[in-house]
Amino acid sequence: MNSPHHAHLAEPDVTDTAAPLDVTRLLTTITDNLVGMIYRCRIDAIWTMEFVGEGCHKLTGYRPDELVFNNRVSYDQMTLPEDREHVSRTIRAALEANESFDVEYRIRRADGRIRWVLERGVGLRDAYGQLAWIEGFIQDIAERMATNEALREAVRRYSSIFENATEGIFQTTPEGRYLNANPALARIYGHASPDALIIHLRDITRQLYVSPGRRAEFVHLMQAQGVVRNFESQVYRHDGSIIWISENARAVKNADGSVQFFEGTVVDITERKQYEAELEHQASHDSLTGLPNRSLLRDRIDQAIAKAQRDGKLVAVVFVDLDHFKLINDSLGHHVGDCLLLEIAARLSSCIRSHDCVARQGGDEFVIVLTEQDDDHEIIAIVSRLLESISQPWMHHGQEYGLSCSIGISCYPQDGADPDALLRSADAAMYQAKASGRGTYHFYTRELNRAISERLELENSLRHALDRNEFHVYYQPRIEVASGRIVSAEALIRWDCPGKGLIPPDSFISIAEESGLIIPIGQWVLQEACRQASAWQRAGLPPIGVSVNLSPIQFRQDGLVDAVAAALALAELDPAYLELELTESLVMHDAERINVAMQSLKALGVDIAVDDFGTGYSSLSYLKRFPVDRLKVDKSFVRDIDSDPDDAAIVRAIITLGHALGLKVVAEGVETRAHLEFLRQHGCDELQGYYFSRPVPALEMEVLLRNAGAPQSGRAE
Repeated sequence: MNSPHHAHLAEPDVTDTAAPLDVTRLLTTITDNLVGMIYRCRIDAIWTMEFVGEGCHKLTGYRPDELVFNNRVSYDQMTLPEDREHVSRTIRAALEANESFDVEYRIRRADGRIRWVLERGVGLRDAYGQLAWIEGFIQDIAERMATNEALREAVRRYSSIFENATEGIFQTTPEGRYLNANPALARIYGHASPDALIIHLRDITRQLYVSPGRRAEFVHLMQAQGVVRNFESQVYRHDGSIIWISENARAVKNADGSVQFFEGTVVDITERKQYEAELEHQASHDSLTGLPNRSLLRDRIDQAIAKAQRDGKLVAVVFVDLDHFKLINDSLGHHVGDCLLLEIAARLSSCIRSHDCVARQGGDEFVIVLTEQDDDHEIIAIVSRLLESISQPWMHHGQEYGLSCSIGISCYPQDGADPDALLRSADAAMYQAKASGRGTYHFYTRELNRAISERLELENSLRHALDRNEFHVYYQPRIEVASGRIVSAEALIRWDCPGKGLIPPDSFISIAEESGLIIPIGQWVLQEACRQASAWQRAGLPPIGVSVNLSPIQFRQDGLVDAVAAALALAELDPAYLELELTESLVMHDAERINVAMQSLKALGVDIAVDDFGTGYSSLSYLKRFPVDRLKVDKSFVRDIDSDPDDAAIVRAIITLGHALGLKVVAEGVETRAHLEFLRQHGCDELQGYYFSRPVPALEMEVLLRNAGAPQSGRAE
């Protein structure tokens, strides 16, 4: 029970003109308007009320006259039985100590509802000095108790989240000391408990980060932005092992704006990093030999050229082609051919220095990049070792095979200023070596190459092909696995060159790109594909999308977005039916500018696909940053998925990666029922290849559409 200290009010001095002070009325007004109940009770077994204020009814639901002298109920009976002993003990202890008291407990109101109350009171003595009464005040604290309970529940809830979270949670000082950590963070860093972590890691910069500069970068971002997101670093665990983590954090500031501490979360991304590294390695290295593939080779040549420019040295690109490999491969089988390629890769690698590079160009073709060369004599010495090493007999299962190779050599700067030019020159020189009798080498010379002359002739014809209407667009259908329907068609250019017949794009696109002719040719293909898609729709055929390949040269032109918009407008084609394909290698170079262009294209409403996926070699992070809709698995991986475990694993990984990022996955080069079943089983979304149809002219494509679908089985004729 509660009772405020009894107060005696003295009348103040007043002037003769002032109205007399009615103390009784003043006290009545105060007590009747208090939010709660004042009382006076006897100190007896049931705390008999002698007086209660008007607040009684609002607090308890009883009228004052029902409580006074226990007319209807005693106040002690209103107190919940489980609280009575505590209340009585608290009050009597205070009375014995001659002190005021306050105690919180629950009462049951007249309407049956339970209310928390706070009682404050003080004991009063009779004329004989004996404690006889209590005077006090009781108020409803249900709202405060509910608030406190909610706060306690919130603390329990968030404490549980902190303790049981699977992500590490931390607070650190800007200077690099841990203030708080949860059990998950301790586990991630290899400590027995959060306390052990806090005690051990007293200098985050030196003790935690493998690269101390990462902590400085973390703090710099905090100072500049107040937050860090997806901050990836390598860190040491307690046992010295190294893991990858990703941090998200914010700066918590004082009222004056100064940083109080940093708080955030940590997740262990080591497994993801290893997976990405594996995919990147697979995408940039030959699956059989483990050597750099064509894409990575070009990067290595670029690096060698840049270094040669700084140092004033030569770079030699050495093109190595095995003699008569096809005979061995066809007669003895692919398994023996693969074993031979592994042997050749090992022999070539043993002949070069650590800063040189051996790559597999494809098939039985290898390319070696020799850096820091002073003159032809150094190059010849290395090439001679290569020829001697390759010419050693090869033993396989007790059978001895004689080997030889033909080598072509081009040099920077005299034979080319970029990887493609150097590779073309070395390739031409290699063919000259073969023509010279095989088992030898040949340097590129300006006079040797009839192929280059033919190329110039082809380029000259190409310059007039557009004006002469020699180009045609063929269409290869793309099939949705779930429904078996044709959902799109890839537009593929063909050149009907007088005197040479129908020329596939592989034979002239590179010439068009180098000569700049790809811009008008590419625009023509884009407009023709949009026009044809619109025409099919107007003819009442099932609406399908068209997919158009963009050359890197096209993609880098300033007017690309306007050109695409113009083609759509001219054809009156909904942008949703146009897809633009970019090669993975294009996406990886000049990534930021490419991303801006892609965002602008997406704003038009078109789809974007990454073609030849799996043949690139740079970071895969662009997949989550760039607005990509589809991944097209390169046909080189699809070709042997039913017989080559490595190719099968790569294709499965790409499908899984694409779906994890919310992208559709298209497989190119589907040629057999086995390909179809494998890709269907592993959830590939769409398929394209000779199993369904070769690229066909528009009229034949129209027949396929009128037949309301693509062939479901059997190779297309």
